[in-house]
Amino acid sequence: MMDIGKKIQEARLSAKLTQEQSAEALGVSRQTISNWENEKTYPDIVSVIKMSDLYSVSLDRLLKEEKTVSNYLDYLEESTNIVKSKGKLAKLILTVSYLTVWAIALIAFWFFTDASDAMGYGIMYLWVLLPVTTFVLSLLIGLNNYWGKLKWLSAIIFGVMHMLAEYATFNAANMKEFGTINLPDFWMVLFVGIVSAIGLGIGTAIKRIKQNPERQ
Repeated sequence: MMDIGKKIQEARLSAKLTQEQSAEALGVSRQTISNWENEKTYPDIVSVIKMSDLYSVSLDRLLKEEKTVSNYLDYLEESTNIVKSKGKLAKLILTVSYLTVWAIALIAFWFFTDASDAMGYGIMYLWVLLPVTTFVLSLLIGLNNYWGKLKWLSAIIFGVMHMLAEYATFNAANMKEFGTINLPDFWMVLFVGIVSAIGLGIGTAIKRIKQNPERQ
């Protein structure tokens, strides 16, 4: 009866990869690969999925139910729950981080900016801080594939939020001063949406490169 370590080792050998090559591709040490194959330690669910892609072997074949791996499957279930919890926390932190910066932009305009500072505010918050924050967070979303295919919708969300930031500051002040009603500057959705899409694209590309390294 084949144990999980033997399955992992045979999958690696079938892919004609050394432990060093596998370690580099999976982002772990060679000793870690050795420990997995000798069952001194076990890979978590993320590593198992990466190995499945790297070795071109299905998860079903790699973890086919056998008595010798039943305990390991229980371990994977627990590991999966931990990974999901960490993923949810990371998403929450990203969301709160953006909303915090967004709120600071509005607070700074209404409480710490006068007419003479308006131009400086626009450059600092609307054209530097918020776009840069959008790009960085989009990069992280793409790199970690948060929300899966739905992650691309975040480009629209970021664009709309940026438009609302401008509407709730400069536009609102203008309407208050002249007693008029203005429409939001919808082109801002496109501008920041493009910034976000670039970040998402770069992050996604980096993730794919890490998952599919060139085999020597």
